[in-house]
Amino acid sequence: MLSITRSFLDPQILSRLAAVPLRPRHAMQGNVSGRHPSPHRGSSVEFAEYRKYVPGDDLRRLDWRAYGRTDRYYVKEFEADTNLRCCVVLDTSGSMGFASKGMMTKLDYGRRIAATLGYLAVQQGDAVGLSLAADQIVQNIPPRRSAPHLRVIFDTLERAVAKGDTQLPSILDEIAETVRQRALVVIISDFFVDPSLLKRSLEHLRFRKHDIAAFHLLDQQEIDFAFGRPVRFVDMEGNTALFVEPNEIADRYQRALQNYLNQMQKIVLETSVDYHRVLTSESYEHPLMRFLVGRTGSRGVR
Repeated sequence: MLSITRSFLDPQILSRLAAVPLRPRHAMQGNVSGRHPSPHRGSSVEFAEYRKYVPGDDLRRLDWRAYGRTDRYYVKEFEADTNLRCCVVLDTSGSMGFASKGMMTKLDYGRRIAATLGYLAVQQGDAVGLSLAADQIVQNIPPRRSAPHLRVIFDTLERAVAKGDTQLPSILDEIAETVRQRALVVIISDFFVDPSLLKRSLEHLRFRKHDIAAFHLLDQQEIDFAFGRPVRFVDMEGNTALFVEPNEIADRYQRALQNYLNQMQKIVLETSVDYHRVLTSESYEHPLMRFLVGRTGSRGVR
């Protein structure tokens, strides 16, 4: 069992979610023995390294000579066998710092989703990586599957702050070019970007044969726009301010919001993204459970 003493991880939620495996929707290409379908028939047997046995590993890969020398179980890893690579992209731009009174910020909510997915992936023997994204890739941790690596990801998530403007589409293009093997790319963001630019980036990821999932985080106040008196709105990414009478713009705001959400829905349908719109007022366990359960019927078809 990995150490889970972090403020953004709930052991009870982890225990409930761990009952449902994290599965890709398409065949994966990994670099160690794993549980996921491969697009290849047969594989290279080039030895890579040893690692400690974890429950669920293929017993045929146990090295009994190593056991005789160390009294510990070790598994041989090979370059072309298959496991899942999960690349989590967490938006850390300024708008992710927003929160209604008494609620957690969108970044704090996203931090919980990212950490929980990372934990679940490593627990089932898969690799997880993390990219923090604002006006550029603030930090990038390539996918690996060890407990020490997961601690690095947790440390990075703990230090993440919401600042800077959003350049998510160009960052996703960069990830599409740099993540060479098929991966599950999980994007956690409020998606305050031009939908047409986002669509091209998602198409780029799909062209590279990545399995894309998106958690679209919204605060209830952003949906309701329920302000009873004049309000000074501050752009959390550009620091410009606007003083308005909410009643005068509420109708226009709701029309613009609905148009934006309709565009997002159209884009994810056209790009086959596993899309989850999430209000930060609900427990993060719920969207994660929907995400995991929705993939249980996946067969790893190419």
